[in-house]
Amino acid sequence: MTSKESAGRAKFEERTTKTAGRIVKYSREIYHLDSVEEVANLSLEATPQVIDGHPSSAVIEVRNDELRVLSSMLSGLRAGEDPGALVREAHEHDTVVVCADESVEVTVERDNVRICDPAGCESDRYGVVTLAAPTVYRDELGERGAILLVAWPSLDRMEEYHVTPTDYFAEHIATAITNIRSRERLERARTDLAKRKEMVEVYDRLLRHDLGNDLQIIHGFSERLLREAETDQFSEQAKKIKRTAQSASELIDSVGQTVQTLQQEGDPKAMKLEPILSKVVDEVDGKFASLTVEYDPEEFDTQVYAADLIDSVFTNILSNAAVHNDEPVVVRVKAGDPTPDTITVCIADDGTGIPEAVRDELFEMGKKGPESDGTGFGLGLARTLVESYGGAIEVYDSDRGGAEFQITLERA
Repeated sequence: MTSKESAGRAKFEERTTKTAGRIVKYSREIYHLDSVEEVANLSLEATPQVIDGHPSSAVIEVRNDELRVLSSMLSGLRAGEDPGALVREAHEHDTVVVCADESVEVTVERDNVRICDPAGCESDRYGVVTLAAPTVYRDELGERGAILLVAWPSLDRMEEYHVTPTDYFAEHIATAITNIRSRERLERARTDLAKRKEMVEVYDRLLRHDLGNDLQIIHGFSERLLREAETDQFSEQAKKIKRTAQSASELIDSVGQTVQTLQQEGDPKAMKLEPILSKVVDEVDGKFASLTVEYDPEEFDTQVYAADLIDSVFTNILSNAAVHNDEPVVVRVKAGDPTPDTITVCIADDGTGIPEAVRDELFEMGKKGPESDGTGFGLGLARTLVESYGGAIEVYDSDRGGAEFQITLERA
């Protein structure tokens, strides 16, 4: 490296360090804000203070494939409008995209930076240089993040110390927005759980007091018919009446147990995931001789938001693999692709799988497969609990030929 190159490198590092310090200062502030709109507005205020060249900016939220301008100080781009092709390209390729006028010398050479043809991006340029820096987190809950769109009204040279701090600031903005959305989702989940508890309690009262009394009468008459039946035909019909009444009574008891379970569940809190999973794996693996569980506890050395009944979710899914397969089955418990905000517990087996026709109703309360001997409440309760923690549960085909359940939880 020549002395000139060394001096240039030192200058870049000095400017980048100073800029990073200013970004950290503003980032501490945006992490304490309560709404994504407040984050966007403070970011617009901070951009000309922390990015070299005093550019203007806009903040675009990424949420489940939707791009929404939260706030903008760019002329011609307002909140709620389409952010344009430059932003969509940055989102699609998950990389910084730069559109510069032909008069600007662009000296940036990085694999994760795309330099657009000036003629092809002129309509998306809000200054002599416009840059879109995305930070997007993807997992089973969808896409979350932000894109910082920055424009310089005048600039002779586009250098590394313009790009790196902008990309760095975009990451902080995206993290702040994602944290707020996670808190909002968790609060909605708590509200939904409270509503579901109330709804199930109403059903429980109706079933126990109204239908329960009627079933007792039906059960009593069926026993009397069995004693007094004069022919085999009447005797068989009386038996069917009795069996139906008993089945309905068992369903009422299952609803009552579900109500009791939901009433016992507390609010989500930070919990260590590995000890919970390890205990469940040991217990279920020891209970079913036909079940073999492959599991590496080190993959789950993290904390998540959950509550005391999270172990019942894992127990239900692991046990189902043994109960609903006639042959010996191998289950692998592994961590899915991690994100900074979530972890996914993947439980995949090599059994017979779950027909697609059944999957849509699999997590509904009281729904069960045609050959199931269960109550149909296990997976419905599992979904209710996981969603009350701000997470999600899905089922897919396993690469082993069976079913794969994916339980995504928020990191604490």
